[in-house]
Amino acid sequence: MNTPRAAAADSGAATATAGPAAAATGPAAAATGPAARAGPRRTDFVQSLDRGLAVIRCFSSERPSLTLSEVAERTGLTRAAARRFLLTLQELGYVGSTGRQFSLRPRVLALGYAYLSSFSVAQIAQPHLEDLTEELHESCSVSVLDGDDIVYVARASANRIMTIALTVGTRLPPYPTSMGRVLLAHLPDAEREALLSRATLRKLTDHTIVDLDRLREVLATVRSQGWAAVDQELEAGVRSIAVPIRDSSGKVVAAINASAHAARVPMRTLEKQFLPRLLDAAGHIDSELAARLSTGSGMAR
Repeated sequence: MNTPRAAAADSGAATATAGPAAAATGPAAAATGPAARAGPRRTDFVQSLDRGLAVIRCFSSERPSLTLSEVAERTGLTRAAARRFLLTLQELGYVGSTGRQFSLRPRVLALGYAYLSSFSVAQIAQPHLEDLTEELHESCSVSVLDGDDIVYVARASANRIMTIALTVGTRLPPYPTSMGRVLLAHLPDAEREALLSRATLRKLTDHTIVDLDRLREVLATVRSQGWAAVDQELEAGVRSIAVPIRDSSGKVVAAINASAHAARVPMRTLEKQFLPRLLDAAGHIDSELAARLSTGSGMAR
């Protein structure tokens, strides 16, 4: 896990990704290669696909260009295997090379766009995020839980307040983030405990909660009050507040947040001024999402 490095919001400190299909290498990220994931595999698991995707994920905004040796090191593959995957991805148009350096090509964006274009929460939320950002003059985002990370699916940026550029597709650990805590708090108990048991709680700042029992208490509070606020736990100097987005059944499917610089915005301002606006935006997104899903199911019938 590296130190946080991003730009704006509790958005926060994970490495910005190379695009919707890429993975972060910031505080959320451990090893990106196949070796990073232990445990039994299904008999129909295609390891070569796993390795090819690991090669794509090893690139980031901080390391947009890598040598063959660096790709092998970051993925846990041998140099020979890494070379075969890189050359295959190059032939398919997903990777380019200049001398000894390899980098992702724009075609890789299509991998993430297929998901985003079919994910109505992101489409519905984007205009509301833009309105919020204009009103609050702070960056606002929407994320979902994907495996053990949160993933940004929509974002409207204001001023850069952090050390990393956060974009759609950026992955962060959920435990030190306001959106992550909203999403964790509303998981079924067994799922939440399974995720927490797998998590490595790292002290990213002096304020980061790394005691599991204390984190459980915080999540219980988040669930009961309906929102989460984080004060400089992901990155020093950044505060954020988040609320849930629900589908027509009331299930939490995403979270929306706003973030601000600690020197400029007190926690009280987040709760008294930002929170009501976030709740209002989330309510509109909930309603529009329910209407879209209702329309879709009606057409299906």
